[in-house]
Amino acid sequence: MTLDASCARDVDSASASAQTHRVMPSPLASPPATVMHEGHLPGSSGYRRVVVALFAAGLATFALLYSTQAILPALAARFEVSSTEATLTMSLATVSLGLALLVVGPLSDVVGRTRLIHLSMLASVLCAIGCALAPSWTMLLVMRCLMGAALAGLPAVATAYLREELHASTHARAAGLYVGGTALGGMTGRLLTGYTAELAGWRWSLGAAALLAAVCALVVRRLLPPSRRFVAAPTGIRAAASMARRAVGDRALVGLYVIGGCSAGAMIGMLNVVGFRLEGPGFGLGLGAASLVFLVYPLGSVSAASFGRLADRVGRRAVLPIGAVVAIGGVLLTLSSSLVVVVAGLALLVVGFFAVHGIASGWVPARAHAGGVSAGQAASLYTVTYYLGSSVFGSLSAQAWTDFGWPGVVVLTVLLLVVTGALALRLRVTRSLLA
Repeated sequence: MTLDASCARDVDSASASAQTHRVMPSPLASPPATVMHEGHLPGSSGYRRVVVALFAAGLATFALLYSTQAILPALAARFEVSSTEATLTMSLATVSLGLALLVVGPLSDVVGRTRLIHLSMLASVLCAIGCALAPSWTMLLVMRCLMGAALAGLPAVATAYLREELHASTHARAAGLYVGGTALGGMTGRLLTGYTAELAGWRWSLGAAALLAAVCALVVRRLLPPSRRFVAAPTGIRAAASMARRAVGDRALVGLYVIGGCSAGAMIGMLNVVGFRLEGPGFGLGLGAASLVFLVYPLGSVSAASFGRLADRVGRRAVLPIGAVVAIGGVLLTLSSSLVVVVAGLALLVVGFFAVHGIASGWVPARAHAGGVSAGQAASLYTVTYYLGSSVFGSLSAQAWTDFGWPGVVVLTVLLLVVTGALALRLRVTRSLLA
């Protein structure tokens, strides 16, 4: 049956209460200790440090991951490869990230969240420097693969860390703020590399992205509070296999995984090839000018945070389908030959996508926790399908561009978003554990 918002909030409160009782100290403990274990509340120093640190981590992660997207035409020309081959710098990074998540996600349930975040940030910066110094096309692809694996530490644990360390009343809102940081990172990486490549070449553009990531890594190191509520999961192959079965046995979780993959494939696929369209006949923009379309990305930050707050009030089930509808409308607008309308369409796509992703990614660990599933395992599976979708459909979009032009890209993107919307509607009638 459909769960209304009030029931959703009751269940959320019950879940939060149950979690509090599991970590409640003995009756002899002082009241401040009990409050401490309830999680950081908005307005507290701890809450601000968590939000700023993960915002910076998300910014760095996605600036690096998408640092080659705006310069794909330049890479294709420099290394004399096709547009489809150029997108391998994106696809291989996301594939390796997804594969690494299969290990890093369960590992985080054993060794803790903050340690993996710090190691991931450091390794990612080193790989970014390696990309800028790559002597050949093959070595660039190798370094992008290594970077994808290094980046896995943050998305594997970020939402699980937020659920554990922040008060239950702020989960959807905080997840939206984190995803907002990833949106800003995606924009910053694309703009920074696009303009730097036009002024100084592709090596300097990737070096600039590495410098940005290094600054963010220092911020994370300084601000991110250590985990206070993390409880290590049982170790061993049998325990890991049992957790994995439970993580794929919940139909709502599986639906959320697929939503992540389809929505990411739609977004990344279109953005992978929009630069080729804007540089081609009809628009004739330069590399730097074409990268300006990514200025719509701050709308993603606003969208993720705003839809997250709305979901805290009325329930995730009611809000998630709206994002898919907004994204579909934006994609259809990009069929126009007017640059203004195309940019407006991309803006709506960004708004809709980050509404979907912000809600779905925050829902996964909450649903998993309520159902007795490892939050880290479920979050990593969501992220695996997210990056698998962006990799596979990102390359298919490039092939659709080559074979059918922009209308082919639009058809593929709309189909992915229709699947996303249908699954979102299906979740409205799925047996509820959390809203």
